[in-house]
Parts: sequence; structure tokens; C-alpha cells
Amino acid sequence: MRTDLKLPQEFMAIKDPNEEICWVGTPNFTAFIARGIPFLIIGLLWGAFNMLIMQHMKNAPPGALVQFFIIHLLPFWLCILNMLRLFLVYGNTCYAISNKRVMMRSGFWGTDFDAIDYKKISDINVDVNPVENILGVGTIGFFSGRTTSKGSRIYDTFIGIERPYEVLNRIKEVSVEK
Repeated sequence: MRTDLKLPQEFMAIKDPNEEICWVGTPNFTAFIARGIPFLIIGLLWGAFNMLIMQHMKNAPPGALVQFFIIHLLPFWLCILNMLRLFLVYGNTCYAISNKRVMMRSGFWGTDFDAIDYKKISDINVDVNPVENILGVGTIGFFSGRTTSKGSRIYDTFIGIERPYEVLNRIKEVSVEK
């Protein structure tokens, strides 16, 4: 948890003049990157299976091999690109709590911001998966009414932050004051 409360310049650009920042944090690197490991494992297994198939396609026309390599290995390529994306996004990810809202910054091509006013948040939870438990960090999820087309809740998250229960209590204190 940061105590100096120095916001990245980008946060200063979206901060209201009378808004006070109460907490600023960044995700734990290992916990943040570990989110991509399940997809990576599936993609690597998919790629290994397809390499076995390609060994038996020695007599196939070259065009068929290229199509197979590009299209059928798509899950493999996507898992590699997802891990690369996580590494690139990590350095630009930052979270903040103010007296008015929670703010999240991320992105690697550009900077993306999400801000949720406390009055829109109807549910807050803390999730500590096994990797986060080992690292002593956790993820705080905020539900503000958004759902998928199938009706599943969409949570905005502070991923892999230190002392998640203290941060949750701070959010509750600040949101009740509003």
C-alpha cells in the first residue's frame, strides 16, 4: 500500500478539484501475471498437441500446413499474446480511492481509466486465490450493476493488492462518509 499518495500524472488529469485521494496502490507483479497462467497452460497443451499432429502431416501440401499453423494454432498464439499483454499492462496499472470514487488505470496501447462513484457500487468483495494467499495479497471486486448479455455480474477489480482487507475497510469508511 502506498503511503505517499503521489498519483501518476494521468490520475491528476481526471481528479476533480475538490477530490481527496485516500489510498493509491499497484498490483503485485506475480499475482497480476499469474492471472494468465491457466489460459497459458491450455494454450501450451493445445500447441503441443498440434505439433504432434503436424509431425504426421509431412506429406500435406505446403498451403495446408500454413493454414493449419495459423488457424488451428490460434489458441496457442492467443495465450502467448495474452501473457505479453499482461506484462505490458502491468507497468501502467494503478488503483486509487478518493473521497468520491474508486479509480483504476491500465492499458498498454493507451491509458484506460475506470472510475466508479460510491453511490453506484452495490457490492464489494475480497477474493484471495491460492497464489495471492501465498503472496499475502488479494483482489477487491466492485459491482456497479453491469452484467453480461447472459446476466452474469461484471466486477471491476483491484488485482493483487497488499492488505486487501485494510483497503476494503478504508473504502467502506470513505463511502459511508459520502
